[in-house]
Amino acid sequence: MAEVIDIDDPADPRVADFRDLSNADRRPDLPGGKGLVIAEGTVVVERMLASRFTPSGLLGVARKYEVLAEQLTGIDVPYYRATAEVMAEIVGFHLNRGVLAAARRPPELTAEAVLARARTVAVLEGVNDHENIGSIFRNAAGLGADAVLFGDRCSDPLYRRSVRVSMGHVLRIPFAPLPEFPDGLNILRDKGFQIIALTPDPKADTLAHAMTGDRVALLLGAEGPGLTEDTMRASDIRARIPMTPGTDSLNVATAAAMAFYERVRAQ
Repeated sequence: MAEVIDIDDPADPRVADFRDLSNADRRPDLPGGKGLVIAEGTVVVERMLASRFTPSGLLGVARKYEVLAEQLTGIDVPYYRATAEVMAEIVGFHLNRGVLAAARRPPELTAEAVLARARTVAVLEGVNDHENIGSIFRNAAGLGADAVLFGDRCSDPLYRRSVRVSMGHVLRIPFAPLPEFPDGLNILRDKGFQIIALTPDPKADTLAHAMTGDRVALLLGAEGPGLTEDTMRASDIRARIPMTPGTDSLNVATAAAMAFYERVRAQ
């Protein structure tokens, strides 16, 4: 079982990895600095325990330890047990979910490794909203997408909010940066992926009709600007999700979910 260590002092140095999580200037989950991945809540912590992100410690109230006890069997990590009040002083806010886990970032995966067994891939450009990124990963897990690749100007998928919104699926769905974007899309093309750029352009073909490849990469852009023209030109085909007249676009995570669903229907 994990070693249980009681924490009564919020200033205890043993819980430094969990301190001031609400302070943007001291974020422990930035790629530089400590480079931690923070999991919040029982479900997300369980997914971290089952992933390649090996926790170095957990901080939580007593009842959450009881919930996680079976998953912690045979794992050599400390469980820092504290009251809800002490936890709030440590992390900087009241944590309703009652438990946190912190893991060091493992080496970044490569696009080639991520694509090895993938058949459905989301490729993001300029998606910089952490909640949208988390939602895309959650949708990918629920609708059978195999991987996510990041082009230019995307936010960090391992930011605490992204991990939380994804319900921990960002820890299990493989992802990687796509180098030299958009030229790096040729990596997908060389591996037999049909590259589809999603656009609200009413002149584009519908996604259900355009999606014909055995392996498919779905390009998704940021809210508002969408995909750049260079990225559009680098795709094989432009496709749209039919919408009610007068609607200019969908939320990017919603568009991703609908695209993943169409992919499921096409298989």
